[in-house]
Amino acid sequence: MKAGKILTGLDMSTHYPVIIIGSGQAGGPLAQAFAKAGTRTALIESTHVGGTCVNEGCTPTKTMVASARVAYLASRAESYGVRLKRSSVTVNMETVRRRKREMVDSFRSGGESRITGTENLDLLMGKARFVEEKKIELVMNETKEVRILSAGQVFINTGCSPAKLAVQNVDQITGHVLNSTTIMELEEVPKHLIVVGGGYVGVEFAQMFRRFGARVSLVQRGRQLLANEDPDVAEAVKDILVEGGIDVYLEAKTNFVHNVTLGQIVLQLSFPDGSVKSLLASHLLGAAGRVPNTPDLGLASAGVEVDHRGFVKVDDHLQTTAPDVYALGDVKGGPQFTHISYDDFRLIRQNLITDVNSNQLRSIKDRLVPYTVFIDPPLGRVGLTEKEARAKYPDRKIKVAKMPMAYVARALETDETKGFMKAIVDGDTKEILGFACLGGEGGEIMSMVQLAMMGGLTYDKLESAIFAHPCWSESLNNLWGFLE
Repeated sequence: MKAGKILTGLDMSTHYPVIIIGSGQAGGPLAQAFAKAGTRTALIESTHVGGTCVNEGCTPTKTMVASARVAYLASRAESYGVRLKRSSVTVNMETVRRRKREMVDSFRSGGESRITGTENLDLLMGKARFVEEKKIELVMNETKEVRILSAGQVFINTGCSPAKLAVQNVDQITGHVLNSTTIMELEEVPKHLIVVGGGYVGVEFAQMFRRFGARVSLVQRGRQLLANEDPDVAEAVKDILVEGGIDVYLEAKTNFVHNVTLGQIVLQLSFPDGSVKSLLASHLLGAAGRVPNTPDLGLASAGVEVDHRGFVKVDDHLQTTAPDVYALGDVKGGPQFTHISYDDFRLIRQNLITDVNSNQLRSIKDRLVPYTVFIDPPLGRVGLTEKEARAKYPDRKIKVAKMPMAYVARALETDETKGFMKAIVDGDTKEILGFACLGGEGGEIMSMVQLAMMGGLTYDKLESAIFAHPCWSESLNNLWGFLE
């Protein structure tokens, strides 16, 4: 099969040794890897190449976060001795949106070019559904033709979508209710944006649109933001958002929403003490989780089991409950990060392509999972939280080092002193068990500690290391003096 070709028509029945459903950050690279290894491969994509990361996730959101940070820095210019000619900072959402779209188009077209330029690889644009084990019905997007494809191996990388906002009357509200995809297409800054959901997506959008100039209310059902973090980290994040002008409501149940006047809605909240509060707003963002794109895949016909939430069940080698059918990325549940999806690809590549004859299969068990929440300052974290470490190792001497970013020279010089660093260690062996940095370049500092953990370095090695002054990394010399 020639390279550089997007197929719109096929024979009524076609066999491929490998079929991959979904062109996300695992599916696209995996398709190319199989094809370059000489295996004829079909990559099926229903919407657009690149998956959530490129089209609705990392690429567009972080592009917009960058615009929001510039607006924030411009508002602080005088504190750095810089005077702007204009008295106020305004944001042109049309320009922000255009910049975001151009970035997405660039990433998407680059990925598509690499795929269509790969020999032995067919990109099929259409909707896939299992009809039997390793037999797929494909409805082509352009022609609506129906084709049946069979495969030796199938890989599912269909990802997730924003969960529907579970609020009474929400289906009756049109034009005001947004998700993490549609909010990035707004033509103007909302007058008052209510964000329902205090997870990673919710806090990022809340701060972003506050910096764009919107009034923002952040509503969280739980007792803290960022439910997977230690309480002190979550509290510090909340304080940063509140200081930035965001109204945060914790332990808030969303009762119902309804239209009031043209362009305005009301969301009613209730709290554990019995009190009730109504918020008048222009827009409502649902950011309370994501659901797997599995309902229309016909997985039962293939013998592929899902859990109670619809995520595909896999073993430690990403094998589903059906022979020769695998699932990669967000669709299998677990940490929903682009880098995890890409690591799933590397695992499959090693086990089924490059080291296929090896007796040592690579596993997802106990792999180190780093991530960064792109608020400002960012939160980078890897390994165990303090709560997790004490629960997992009740017999070990758990010690915690916590240092304010205000003690970091670079933070003082740049006037970015919010937040703190927190390390969890074994007091006897000096092993680093986990690390969090809520502060300037938090994700980059976290990555340095991650490398130390991967290399088996104990915390005293970082304490005595020579880091360039005055870099953010230099803080890793001083952190350990706060061990308790």
